[in-house]
Amino acid sequence: MTHDTDKIRALVRDVLLRDWDPIGISDIPEAKDEYDAYADVVLGMLINENATAEDIANYLFKIATEHMALPDREMAKLSETAAAAIVALRSNR
Repeated sequence: MTHDTDKIRALVRDVLLRDWDPIGISDIPEAKDEYDAYADVVLGMLINENATAEDIANYLFKIATEHMALPDREMAKLSETAAAAIVALRSNR
C-alpha cells in the first residue's frame, strides 16, 4: 500500500470503530483490529470510486446481520452512518 492508501485505510478503520462498531468493542484497546478485514474490503470499495454509500452500507449491513447475526433494526442505521462517513473520505484525499 502507498502512504496515502495506508492513511485512508486508517481513517476507514477509525470510522468502522467509531460509527459502525456493531459488537461494541471500540473502547477495548486489544480489539482495535477486530474489523480490519472489513476495513480492507471497504477500502477497496472506496478506492474503486464506483461504490456508493448505499453499496458500502449494504456490505456493512450484510456483515453485521448475516456474519455476526445481529438484529437488522439497529444495524441498518449504523451501516448507513458509517458508509456516509467513509464516502466523505473521498473528498478529503
